Amino acid sequence: MLGGARRPQPRESYGSLEASLLLCPACRQAMPVRKRLLLVLPDGSEKHEYVCRQCGATCADKLERPAPGQGF
Repeated sequence: MLGGARRPQPRESYGSLEASLLLCPACRQAMPVRKRLLLVLPDGSEKHEYVCRQCGATCADKLERPAPGQGF
């Protein structure tokens, strides 16, 4: 290492991020979105979709797995 400075180790502070703007395929620009729960799977995972607040088109989806030890 040069200079003796250590790079800080990444922290787990960003466990889950939530989108506030996504590219809408119908509006063709970045739009505010609403997160909507689609279904809960038997292992405790949740499937969500992000929907454009302006036109209601689906912009993305996300599968959230339960934290270890919190499954069914």
